[in-house]
Amino acid sequence: MSKAFASHADTEEKTVSFEKLSDNAYAYTAQGDPNTGVIIGDDAVMVVDTQATPTMARDVIRRIREVTDKPVKYVLLSHYHAVRVLGASAFEAEQIIASRETYNLIVERGEQDKASEIGRFPRLFRDVESVPDGLTWPTITFDGSMTIDLGNLEVHILHLGRGHTKADTVAWLPDQKVLFAGDLVEYQTTPYAGDAYFRDWPQTLDRLMALGPEKMVPGRGPALMNAREVHTAVAGTRAFLNDLYDLVNQGVAAGKDLKTVYRDTYAAMQPRYKDWVIFDHCMPFDVTRAFDEANGITDPRIWTAERDVEMWKTLEG
Repeated sequence: MSKAFASHADTEEKTVSFEKLSDNAYAYTAQGDPNTGVIIGDDAVMVVDTQATPTMARDVIRRIREVTDKPVKYVLLSHYHAVRVLGASAFEAEQIIASRETYNLIVERGEQDKASEIGRFPRLFRDVESVPDGLTWPTITFDGSMTIDLGNLEVHILHLGRGHTKADTVAWLPDQKVLFAGDLVEYQTTPYAGDAYFRDWPQTLDRLMALGPEKMVPGRGPALMNAREVHTAVAGTRAFLNDLYDLVNQGVAAGKDLKTVYRDTYAAMQPRYKDWVIFDHCMPFDVTRAFDEANGITDPRIWTAERDVEMWKTLEG
């Protein structure tokens, strides 16, 4: 293969930041690695996304304990991807919250996704054997929306529509205008769209922006500290998705095969997006999913470790 598979060449440890967005909201970020959000009420703490393993999550816990001794009562899963959820056990939370569709996706493809992501991200899955019982299972599910009171602080949990996955969930602090967006929004980082709904995602972003967020924890990239940065991140995510899907759709309409569409799309997008984190990692997965959607395959096919490697050899070999 001409390029190292997925993120196998990404071996450098990242510098972690733990930033305060409001009196109740913090962002744990690490130079394009998956982010974790922390929400602190008078009585309890909610963690939004957990890192990939309990070992990785313990550094989040250390940062939380620097600012509060309140118990971590809730973990919220923004979606089902293993790199977001497998560290949950470290928090010893009373409840793990996810949308009903996220629960269904864990049932349908959680084991395959776990094997796939461990194969792609060896650095992020440090001590993966420490994950108990293999998968993280929600204890509370919801349809549409729900509200959790952390003690004089209500957290609105919302499923705004399909995008990065079928079941993306955000956490919203309306009085403080702080949004925890999960991978619906990335900043200075390439959106992973291997399980996406390209035609739905822009409309979901419209609903997200209609909330009026002025600060945000994106799925990857630095915390967004003002409305201008939020707008820039959402606009960048939208532009990437539209550019990629338009190019792929044009290739499909012209009768080109997947490898040709991939080469053409990569060449067209590289000048604008090549400096975004994990660009080379995401592009084969993103184009493959867009090619399927443009050919009428509505729901993403399940990625397995074997399918990952086969696809990579076809497009990058």
